[in-house]
Amino acid sequence: MNLTRRSLGLLGAGALLARPALAATTWPGDRPIMVIVPYPPGGGVDQMARMILPAVQRHLPGATFVVENRPGAGSQIGMEAAFNARPDGYTLGAVSSPALMTIPFERPVRYKVNELSYIANVVDDPGGLWVNKDSPIRDLADLLARAKKEPGMLSLGTTGIGSDDHLLMLLVEEAVPGARFSHVPFNGAAPLQTAVLGGHLDLGCFNVSEGLPGFRDGRFRCLAQGGAERDPSLPEVPTLKEQGVSVVATAQRGIVGPPGLPEEMQRKLTAAFAAALADPQFLADAKRAGLPVQGAVGAQYREAVLGLDGKLQDMWARKPWRDQ
Repeated sequence: MNLTRRSLGLLGAGALLARPALAATTWPGDRPIMVIVPYPPGGGVDQMARMILPAVQRHLPGATFVVENRPGAGSQIGMEAAFNARPDGYTLGAVSSPALMTIPFERPVRYKVNELSYIANVVDDPGGLWVNKDSPIRDLADLLARAKKEPGMLSLGTTGIGSDDHLLMLLVEEAVPGARFSHVPFNGAAPLQTAVLGGHLDLGCFNVSEGLPGFRDGRFRCLAQGGAERDPSLPEVPTLKEQGVSVVATAQRGIVGPPGLPEEMQRKLTAAFAAALADPQFLADAKRAGLPVQGAVGAQYREAVLGLDGKLQDMWARKPWRDQ
C-alpha cells in the first residue's frame, strides 16, 4: 500500500487532512491538531500516525490533523517539542517506546516520561534483522558465526542509540556469547534502509512493518524477527527464539499529549482513538500495509510504558547502551 497517496492527503511533513464540511466552533474544530512525528517521513512512527489519524478524524467530530516531522537527536527534539507544547489539545506527539524511555538514561532531556498525557498505543511491531538480496550472509546461523569469528567486523545499522533496534542488537550480543557487531546509528528507518540496500552496511535492524515492502518486492531478506511469535505478515521468517536465541524485542508506537491536558479533552481523544482502533476501514488498511495493530488507550497505555521503563532500568544497569 502506498501511504503517500492516501485519499485524505497525508502527503508529507505538515500535510493537512481534509477538513469536514461542518466544523465545530470550539476544540477540536476551530483549528487543526498538530501531531509531531519525531522521525523522518517514511519510518514506522510516521506510517502509524498517517494511517490512524484519518480514522480518528472520522470519530472526533470537527477535528482535522496536521502531521509535522521533526527528526533529530534520535527523536529527542520532536518529543521535547510535544512535551513542552501548550496543553490546549492542539499539539500531540507520535512516540515510540522504548526510545521514549531510553534517551533520558543517557543524557539530559526536557521531558518526563511519567508526566505525559497517554492517549493511545496503536501498534506493537517486532524487530528484525535484515540484509539486502545480494548479501553473502545466508541466514541467522551464518550471521552469528561471522559475528563470533570476527567480533566487531560486521556493521549493523539501527534507528539510533537506545532505540528498540539498538536494544535488540545488544540483547542478541548478550544472548550469544562472543558475538559482537559494529553499531552504526541512523536518524530513522528510511535512511537506514537506503544504506542497507546500497551495500554500505552488512545488515540493518529495523521493524517488520518497515521492512515488509522491501521483503515483498525482493530487495530485502529477513534473517529473523524479534516477536514472541511469528508476525502474521511475515509467517515464513522464524523468530529469534525459534532459532535458539532467547530474545524478544518489539516497538510500541502511539500518541501522547503534553502534561496537563484537560481531562475532558483527553477523554474525547481516548474515546476517538478507541473507536478508530476498532474501525473496520482502518483495520483493513493496516492489514494491507502489514501494520501490527495492538491497541491500548489511556491508563492501560500509560501502565504499559511505565512498566517497560522499570525493565529498561535493569538493562541499563547491566549493559549501558550509551557505550555500545
